[in-house]
Amino acid sequence: MKSGISTARLDAELLLSHILVKDRAWVFTHIDDVLDAGEERLYQELVDRRAQREPLQYIVGRQEFWRLEFIVTRDVLIPRPETELVVETAIRSLQDIPKPAIIDLCTGSGCIAVSLAKEFPASRIFASDTSDRALGIARENARMHGVTERIRFLEGDLFQPLEELDIRGQVDLITANPPYIPTKDMPALQPEVRDFEPEQALIAGPDGTEFHERIISEASPFLKRHGSLIMEMGIGQAETLIAMAARSGAYAGTEILKDLAGIDRVMRMQKK
Repeated sequence: MKSGISTARLDAELLLSHILVKDRAWVFTHIDDVLDAGEERLYQELVDRRAQREPLQYIVGRQEFWRLEFIVTRDVLIPRPETELVVETAIRSLQDIPKPAIIDLCTGSGCIAVSLAKEFPASRIFASDTSDRALGIARENARMHGVTERIRFLEGDLFQPLEELDIRGQVDLITANPPYIPTKDMPALQPEVRDFEPEQALIAGPDGTEFHERIISEASPFLKRHGSLIMEMGIGQAETLIAMAARSGAYAGTEILKDLAGIDRVMRMQKK
C-alpha cells in the first residue's frame, strides 16, 4: 500500500466495524450496504488518520490484553501481546499465595495491574507511573473492570511514591514493563511507535537498561523473602540484566522467558 501499512485491508475493515459499532462478521454480511453521508465522512477521516500511520488502537481508543479490553490514548503505551508473558509469569509465581501484595511499576494503561487484580480477587496492588495522564487512563481501566478498590495508583518515579507507605518487606511480587529502547534506536522505530506513542514510556537512555538497573537495585527492600521481581526487556538485553542481578547480590537466581517469537522477553528474579 502507498502508506506502507501491510495490514491496510484489515485495518480498513476494523475502522468500518468501529464506526458502525458492528463486528467484522456483520460487516461482511452487509458488504453491499451504503453508508450515509455522516458515516462516509467519518470513515474517510479515520482512514486518513491511519494512512498517516497513527496506530489503529489510538484511533478506536481500545486494545485487548489478557482477554480484557483496555482504553488507550496517546498518553499511554499500547499494550502488546508479548507483555502478557509478564502476567502469565506473575500468575505462576503467585499460585500458592491467595492474597498477594503486588507492585506494578511504569503502569501506563494499567494493563498488568488490572489483569492481575482480575486474576487475584483478594490481591492488594500498588501501581506507579510518572505521568498523571497515564494514571488517569489506568484509573478508568480499573473502574471499567471493577477493580478500583484493589489498586492504589501513585504518581512518581518508580518506587519513590511508595516510600511513604509502610510496605517494605511485605510485597510478594513486583512487575514492570519499563522503557527499554536505547536513545540511538529511536529514529529507526516504526512511525506508529516513534511518532505517536509516548517517548517517556519507550526510551530508557543510551543503553536501554537504565530503568532495569534502578529497579533491580531498589526492589529488594520491598520484597518478602522469596518474593519475585518480573520485568519485560528488549532484544539482546538478557545477558546484561543477568549480570546486574548477580552484582546486586539480592537475588537467588534468574529465569529468562521467551515470547512466542522465541525472543528473550521477560526476566524473573527471586529474592534470597
